[in-house]
Amino acid sequence: MLTPAQAPQRQTSPSMDHRPSIITAPDPDLSPAPSRYYAADFHKLTNRRASSPFTPDFAFPDPGAPARASLPTAHTADRRALSTQNAVPCVVQGGTAIVPTRQGSGCSIKEDTDAQSFLESINTSAPSIHHNDDKDAITPESGSCKCCCRCGRSDSWRASIGGRGHRRARSFTAPRTGISELTGMDWEPSEPAVAVEPPKTFGPGESPLEKLPVEVLDEIIAQLALDSPPSGYTPRNVDLISCLLTSRTIHVATINTLYSHITFPHSSVFYKFLTHVSQFPGLGTIVKRLDLSHFTSIGLGRSRQGNSEVQNLTSKTLLKCLDLTPALQEVLLQENLDDDIDEYVLCKLFYGLPKLRAVDFCASSSKPFAESFTSAVTGLLDSPVNLSIRRLGLHECFTLPNSVFETLLPRLPHLTHLDVAHTRITDRALASIPGTAALSHLNLGRCTQISGRGVVDFLVNHPAAKQLVFLNLSCDIARYRLLWEPDVERLLPVLPTTLKSLNLNGAKIRHWHTPLLLPLTKHLEELSLASTDLSVQDINSFFRPTSPASSSPPTPESAAVVTQQEDKPAQAWTPPTLHYLDLSSIPAITQSSLFSTSCSLLSPSTAPLEVIELGDKAISSLRECRNTNKRLGWV
Repeated sequence: MLTPAQAPQRQTSPSMDHRPSIITAPDPDLSPAPSRYYAADFHKLTNRRASSPFTPDFAFPDPGAPARASLPTAHTADRRALSTQNAVPCVVQGGTAIVPTRQGSGCSIKEDTDAQSFLESINTSAPSIHHNDDKDAITPESGSCKCCCRCGRSDSWRASIGGRGHRRARSFTAPRTGISELTGMDWEPSEPAVAVEPPKTFGPGESPLEKLPVEVLDEIIAQLALDSPPSGYTPRNVDLISCLLTSRTIHVATINTLYSHITFPHSSVFYKFLTHVSQFPGLGTIVKRLDLSHFTSIGLGRSRQGNSEVQNLTSKTLLKCLDLTPALQEVLLQENLDDDIDEYVLCKLFYGLPKLRAVDFCASSSKPFAESFTSAVTGLLDSPVNLSIRRLGLHECFTLPNSVFETLLPRLPHLTHLDVAHTRITDRALASIPGTAALSHLNLGRCTQISGRGVVDFLVNHPAAKQLVFLNLSCDIARYRLLWEPDVERLLPVLPTTLKSLNLNGAKIRHWHTPLLLPLTKHLEELSLASTDLSVQDINSFFRPTSPASSSPPTPESAAVVTQQEDKPAQAWTPPTLHYLDLSSIPAITQSSLFSTSCSLLSPSTAPLEVIELGDKAISSLRECRNTNKRLGWV
């Protein structure tokens, strides 16, 4: 069997001698040897055979280096097969040190009848050279090297780089030099240990969260409450329910949040709440809001008559619920309960809840409700008592008679929100609102019993209308028109700058009213101009300054408006603040006019405009131009 030790030596070129693997101290008579590798040493340092095609870029002979004496060739060994009997000296500071060597990595094949085994042969024929004069040299008995080289035998080198390493693969080669390293371990700097603090344990009521002030803790827990409307039987406020099981302190804070606002989507939920509050009356004092605006029997498989047979929510149970919640501040009712809102319930709301601030009877229009409401309000005629209600919602309560408004509104000295859309309110009832009221929201849309002159008189002269934020004066032009041209010219200049939302749908607004609308666009965020007589150029003037030459020719009707505008000093252009603009049912606004170059509604210059409401005819044609809408940035 042929072993690597018996293999013939590699033939070298005549111009190069064998590079010795045993290097002695430099001869002072000779020139200093360059500190570089030579091609002849490459197969010894990398454990590659002479026939290996790989040759690094730096492995070229140095023709200027003097020839050195040839010594017996011994292949440098790596860490994998070091022998303590075979060693060669290496140059170190102050002398030489003995480094173990072995023969280049080769393989021999031992064949038998069963299998083949590949064994690595180790050269044991290389002579051991000992320099007893060198105090830093190692001996076969010691097995360690005191030099700071990377020979793998130095304890000081290992200690200087740390004690953590990992075994490299047998075919490892240094990526920088392309030469196999002498050590069998890759040593890496040890990372400092990160101190992990043990989890802190707190006693009952001792955690930082529980020690917060009550007001701060209530605000934190309130962030978990969902303000979204209920959808079917999906559980709501699951996070709040989980907080009830945390600790006693968190339990109390969660109870305050959970019972402050109560929403009843179904009669079964109302019955469970009423039963629980009856057992623990203290919980009723926490309730601040009762929301029955989402109450419905749809999805229960019962008709309106069948739902009335289920005695979960009736006029008696509703009155009992109001008795158990004396600190109520807001009650929201709606048309599905108008048969259960009798005179006793209304008297409890108006006279029996001193902290009540808001009440809403949205769309309650049944005959029993109108009769009960009239009877409850009639008691105010002989009573000088004023009501504490600040927000009153009678939206779509069109069955209530005029006398109800004329009796109820004068008893509301702190009124701030009034929603009487589509009711029988009159000019007299509107003017009877106390002067101490400070209206911020007023909805008079589709009220057919009031006149444009009476509305303008109220908005111009009444002290309660000086701080309006929301104003709705819309009307259905198919039935009547609330604001005519004289009313518009009188109203627009006196509207307060606090106004953010204005609805003038159906008003008789012509193109010469554009200068009166322009100042309003500087503080309004929502503007509705449906069914008006404006042109595309008039709408463009809201978003970009126009020259006098591009304006419409003057008419006799617009003479007064032009005179008023000329008396005002010229001001610099101010961008609009509109986010919503209603242009539905305007004849001039069509698909072709919106896509024309003369229209700037769809251009980026209209920012911060986000929503444009159009009529059904214009929308149907725009839906077919999806690519154009997407290119312009609109959906």
